Amino acid sequence: MRLLSRRSAALSVICGSALGSPPAGAAVEASEQARIEAEAVKAYIAKSDAEKLAASDKLVGTRLTDLYQDPASGFLGNANGDVTIVEFFDYNCPYSKRVEPRVEALLKSDPGVKLITREFTVIPAPSSPMAARAALASIGQGKYAPYHQAMMTASEGFLPIPRVLEIAQSLGLDTERLRAEMEKPEIYSQIIANFNLARALRIFQTPTFIIGSHIVTEASADIDFPKLVADARAGKPARI
Repeated sequence: MRLLSRRSAALSVICGSALGSPPAGAAVEASEQARIEAEAVKAYIAKSDAEKLAASDKLVGTRLTDLYQDPASGFLGNANGDVTIVEFFDYNCPYSKRVEPRVEALLKSDPGVKLITREFTVIPAPSSPMAARAALASIGQGKYAPYHQAMMTASEGFLPIPRVLEIAQSLGLDTERLRAEMEKPEIYSQIIANFNLARALRIFQTPTFIIGSHIVTEASADIDFPKLVADARAGKPARI
């Protein structure tokens, strides 16, 4: 339905202008007319997508400080890395979990990358808000990175609520302190801030990755993270 509507919109703009009318007496074969229309529609959609990406880049550019300089956010990798990626994710999002091994592989293979994580609890699972708050609270105990990775790679589909604290305990976190600190107002405020930032950037799904002022638009399963980072270092647009 989306493709049809875009094609119809394209044709409505193109017909009578870009395509024009054949010269008087000239016959255009149906197959040739179809080819011309298909190429015109393709060009129109490409132009429309480029304009949307440019608008998205401009929007992200207005929130760089919020994205990259929030001391309340967790991070993994090199705190002083020369390339920083922001990820909006949910601990119960199957796509976030599937891409996690590749994200971890990037961090292990490239010591110059910093990954800022933004808990974005959009999955309707009971443990999502709890896991997000527990992870943020673990920053105070200096164990955010291993806790984050353990919850992201847990074998369960949706994390059962008890597993959130079981994983914390297995990593040596003080669970009583964690329970208390995850209920602090500033933890809830950070979750709200993540939601507001995502909404401002028109981000509605997880995972979503941002590098520089570009939202990566390719499906997470298809992202070439090493190339993304290499392009960022080379000063190339980080758009895929």
